[in-house]
Amino acid sequence: MVESLNTRADLTTDGISFLGIGARYGKILIGDHAFEFFNEKNIQDYIQIPWSEVNYVQAQVSHNKIGRRFKFNTTIGELDFSSKDAGKILKGIREYIGNDKVVRAPTLWQKIKNIFLKLKFKLKRQKK
Repeated sequence: MVESLNTRADLTTDGISFLGIGARYGKILIGDHAFEFFNEKNIQDYIQIPWSEVNYVQAQVSHNKIGRRFKFNTTIGELDFSSKDAGKILKGIREYIGNDKVVRAPTLWQKIKNIFLKLKFKLKRQKK
């Protein structure tokens, strides 16, 4: 059995983890020490992210509505999750890591613009 890092649970809801190939369904737990994801069917399949390891959290926002997916950027790497209650989850996360570390994910057009800007910068450097 897995031992929780949290002493108190602020929010527990259904969620999906997109780690590796495929999606895993389970429970998301927001607590006083960490973000935790537990697979309901396989107890050994779990993810625990201490608040001290989180660099920032990206959430998809379009037309001032929060999307279902959010991404943790940690010292180890990036982890994707999804939930119907993404707004509640992000509010809970904001209490522990701060407002400045919960950010909007870049839109598709912003990503395309950044690609062209990088190409333009590379071409300028090559001409010199």
